[in-house]
Amino acid sequence: MSLQLKRNFAYSIFLVLFLQSVFGQTVTVLEEGSLAPIPGVALYNLKKTKTLVTDLKGEASLAIFNDDEIIFFQDFLYEKQQLTKAEIAKNNNTVHLTLKVEDLKQIVISASKFEQNKRDIPQTIVSLNAKDIVLANPQTSADLLENTGNIYIQKSQMGGGSPMIRGFSTNRLLITVDGVRMNNAIFRGGNLQNVISIDPFAIRNTEVTLGAGSVVYGSDAIGGVMSFYTKKPQLSYKDELFLAGNALARYSTANKEKTGHFDVNLGYKKWAFLTSVSYTNFDDLRMGSHGPTDYIRPEYVASANGEDIIVANSNPLVQIPTGYDQINLMQKARYEPSDNLNFDFGLYYSTTSDYSRYDRLIRYRGDYLRSAEWNYGPQQWFMGNFQLTKLSSNSNLYDKIQTTLAYQNFKESREDRDYQSAIREVRSESVAAMSFNLDLEKDFSETTSIFYGLEYLHNIVGSEGHEEHIETQVNAPNVTRYPDGATWQSVAAYASLKHKPNSKFVFQTGLRFNQVIAKADFTANNEFLNLPFNDVEINTGALTGTAGITWSPSDMIQWKLNASTAFRAPNIDDIGKVFDSEPGAVVVPNKDLKAEYAYGGELGLKLNFDDKVVLDLASYYTFLDNALIRRAYTINGATEIMYDGELSDVQAIQNASKAWIYGFEAGLEVNFTKQLKLSSQYNVIGGTEDNNGLEEPVRHVAPNFGRTHLIWKNNKLQLNAFVVYNNELSFNQLAPSESAKDYIYALDSDGNPYAPSWYTLNLRTQYQYNANLSLTASLENITDQRYQPYSSGIAAAGRNLILALKYTL
Repeated sequence: MSLQLKRNFAYSIFLVLFLQSVFGQTVTVLEEGSLAPIPGVALYNLKKTKTLVTDLKGEASLAIFNDDEIIFFQDFLYEKQQLTKAEIAKNNNTVHLTLKVEDLKQIVISASKFEQNKRDIPQTIVSLNAKDIVLANPQTSADLLENTGNIYIQKSQMGGGSPMIRGFSTNRLLITVDGVRMNNAIFRGGNLQNVISIDPFAIRNTEVTLGAGSVVYGSDAIGGVMSFYTKKPQLSYKDELFLAGNALARYSTANKEKTGHFDVNLGYKKWAFLTSVSYTNFDDLRMGSHGPTDYIRPEYVASANGEDIIVANSNPLVQIPTGYDQINLMQKARYEPSDNLNFDFGLYYSTTSDYSRYDRLIRYRGDYLRSAEWNYGPQQWFMGNFQLTKLSSNSNLYDKIQTTLAYQNFKESREDRDYQSAIREVRSESVAAMSFNLDLEKDFSETTSIFYGLEYLHNIVGSEGHEEHIETQVNAPNVTRYPDGATWQSVAAYASLKHKPNSKFVFQTGLRFNQVIAKADFTANNEFLNLPFNDVEINTGALTGTAGITWSPSDMIQWKLNASTAFRAPNIDDIGKVFDSEPGAVVVPNKDLKAEYAYGGELGLKLNFDDKVVLDLASYYTFLDNALIRRAYTINGATEIMYDGELSDVQAIQNASKAWIYGFEAGLEVNFTKQLKLSSQYNVIGGTEDNNGLEEPVRHVAPNFGRTHLIWKNNKLQLNAFVVYNNELSFNQLAPSESAKDYIYALDSDGNPYAPSWYTLNLRTQYQYNANLSLTASLENITDQRYQPYSSGIAAAGRNLILALKYTL
């Protein structure tokens, strides 16, 4: 081929590609900064005679548009753009859209189980989306919740994380995963760590309702509802396979964390499948070098030649033993035979290795450590979830209907042995939990909607206990933690009304009736306890309600006012648990329990100054009546019994208290430019409870706490410098149950336990190399502070470098 022919051929190819790019080009719409593709963006011309939307890859063909037409790109989450084909071609056929100041957080599901505008809801709801989670880089879902700035996290060991919301914790807070209640019959009043079973890499978004949510969610939703929504399988917009996926590797220095994750999505026209796998390995956690010496670990118990010995810790800043590993699996399938009908099926599995309860391993008896071992066995969670969602315009009963059928299985165990003792106490528990939910939405008019539904829950508890002689390997039966075979059931119906007469005013109200039945047989345990009863049946009903208004007299001002009642019915943990609550004390069953009730109110004010400065304020008050709380008790007139070889004071859960909890929350966002903004959150909490006429601090009222972030974003780079701070709780501000655990607290000048104030300086950065590859790096606790969050039995991480590399297909 001659040189001229080669030139002509190359020119022809160039001309064809140029004409194709201008007149028949495919455009890709990406989010500015993250470079993530944006599906569902509407493209249209000036007269809206030509319209189309981008597919899951953010792509759309521009063949229907003329060369000189202005093409508009619009999505309610992003700033609108208008460009011609030629302008698009100059930018390599890509269009970048900028997120509005208030983005995905405007749409919430948890308030009614159906999508609503956040501005319409009278309660405070805080949200984290997938992008927030990637930048935060949390090691567990407990750490993820802490990043909201409204939730306080307590840890008794590294494999833990017990949320505190507005002065409530554990079984007074509700956890849901994809609309399924995670709380079960043995959720306890003490700190619990079930939230770490939820894989943060599998989460699409998280919504936390601050305050009561009993009308929609029933028992336990007194202080708040934590709703986790996992990633959905994505269908293909075309008649071809849609393939997408993510892979991530992460390393942290403070606990030598090694994490790997991948997920893959296969999408067809009507079927889609999503697989997610995560594995994490943690070594022992290193605390900071500047802070109270009370937290350091000078020695620990080890085994040598079959004998317990106390070993000096070569690095007292390393908390031995705290390491563990965890695996999370998720498989989801989606079938959408038509636009108004879809079926979702999900399988979820999480398990940990054995891990030490660190706060029990640092207790002393005289001059020696009390325990040689105190381990949780693997914490296992399995859920199978089937959901049907249908949209209909023909039914008189509903416009949207969703049914959810789920089965869950929980397993946990405890093994402990005293120093130089040959007897190991072993107790294991399981819960089989079945649930059915029917949720419906009906619009009666453009201004009035109703949400209503039914719920049925059934839990069966399994519990075993024995003593194991570590030398002879001979086992002997022992009292179980719970009555084996106990059941807990709940039947409920609810209805909620929303009336929006105009764009400025919204009124919402609702009622729920719940009937709870719990049964337990103590015959087997009475061989050890000699209770004055062999069985218990609690059958109690509860009627709860809520009413609230949202009033926006202008774009600048929004008021929210809400009043609600909530309840928590006694579960098997309340009526039937036997365990050592603290050194020298044992909790025993109590058959005379009733539901506890909460009555609360919330007032919120949001001021938005042209999206430049946004101030969000809320104050709240809650009165808890007939509070279920641990108090001194007697068995057959005796105030002490032998338990695990130790004479122990008798305690039991009782309706023996009232509590008053109040607080104030302030959030601030300042957008200096499109690239630079400041955000801050501060929480003030107080509360007292009645103890036989004496007022005492409430155990789960956290110190005042907050965080402030300064965030800078460029096209590919994001920097987030932030400080986290926490006020002191003096000895007089500690609840009696906390001050009794002096081994987890620092000591003041008088030798009394207290929780010192603390702060950390931190820096996060994310670099989006291209649409596929990103690097996230964090340097946390830069000044290497040694601190322990309130009520925690383990010191937090010292200076910690976290590196994560993510590849998106």
